[in-house]
Amino acid sequence: MSEQHEQGTLGLVPSWEERPLLGGEGVDERWRQARRLLLVRLDNLGDVLLMTPAIRALKRALPQARLTLLASPVGAQVGLLNPDLEAVIIYEAPWVDPWACLPHDSQREQAMIRCLKERCFDGAIIFTSFRQSALPAAYLCYLADIPLRLGASLDGSGSLLTTRLRPAPRLMHEVERALELVAAIGVPPDERGLVLRVPPEAHYECATVVSSIGEDAGQTQAQPLIVVHPGCSMPARTYPWELFGATVRLLVRELGATVCVTGSQQEEELVARVCACVPSPERQRVLPLAGRLSFAGLCALIQRAGLVVTNNTGPMHIAAAVGTPVVALFALTNPPEQWGPWLVPHRLLYREVACRLCYQRCCPNDQLCLRGVSPAEVLAAAADLLGLAAVPARGEGSAEVDAGRQERRSERRGA
Repeated sequence: MSEQHEQGTLGLVPSWEERPLLGGEGVDERWRQARRLLLVRLDNLGDVLLMTPAIRALKRALPQARLTLLASPVGAQVGLLNPDLEAVIIYEAPWVDPWACLPHDSQREQAMIRCLKERCFDGAIIFTSFRQSALPAAYLCYLADIPLRLGASLDGSGSLLTTRLRPAPRLMHEVERALELVAAIGVPPDERGLVLRVPPEAHYECATVVSSIGEDAGQTQAQPLIVVHPGCSMPARTYPWELFGATVRLLVRELGATVCVTGSQQEEELVARVCACVPSPERQRVLPLAGRLSFAGLCALIQRAGLVVTNNTGPMHIAAAVGTPVVALFALTNPPEQWGPWLVPHRLLYREVACRLCYQRCCPNDQLCLRGVSPAEVLAAAADLLGLAAVPARGEGSAEVDAGRQERRSERRGA
């Protein structure tokens, strides 16, 4: 499947088999009459995945409505694999621009307002995380003459939101937050699992790429197959590359695994450094895949794998969506209770630190919450999830005495 990245591009989601739909008799009458709904989520890939149970609930409650997603270029990739959506519109919003890279050009917003107005949406539902404001997107939809606008806001929204949800003060997972938002108009939860449909051609692409690289390396694929994704859009949430390299070395040596090290084309250097940490001949069982797979192909690989090891980033949520167990090197920049892997076997690994929940993009404290996790501890968590017995690693960092108790406490926090 080709991936759409042009501003304002309307990507059509492939048709999937029909499934029974239920009408939402308890839905607010104004929304029950809507035929064209815009669902807004403008940040990252994982954020869009976490709203998919809410999208499924909307589709079940409002079967007559055509659902369109407004998303960032990276988030749109998830939308194109969602059978509950009819289309995806791509938009890079200046208020969701953490590195302030977008040009200061209001023509971009004016063009998007025209794009939305032309499609005559009856309503817009604005999904945000608990630290984001729904009001900029609400104003965009207001200017596009979308008559119904739902969002969560503690700030005074004036007439920007026609239905305003005041978020509950309790700590909740972002999946639950999205479900709470649609419940504000009477939409009940349906299935609570994440929704991601991997097309058959993506499985073929994955098999072809992995096979060709494996042949180039002169290796025969061993089991288990483990995906290691060392990259992340936020440096503060990234386990150090040299520790990822030591982890890959242990996974190959102690578990006899084949390890696919994945990343974007821009992460080729990072992936190469991680792979280079594994000496020959063991490196034959390490496949560098940076830039080699489409997004759908990456999803197929993760679905095929027995385990994923990664940071708190998109592939962690992809693993949850396709049911693959995951070891997450989870920086305490954000609450694990809100962003941890959803409804999938997992281990969250981190060290408690005084600067917990700093929300920093770049860590000023040498990533103590991640650097305190040894590669041997990652190995132990991986072996546990795979049901294997790992040989204790020597000379490459040993877990602390209370590591097992820490892992169990971490898992309960993320459940």
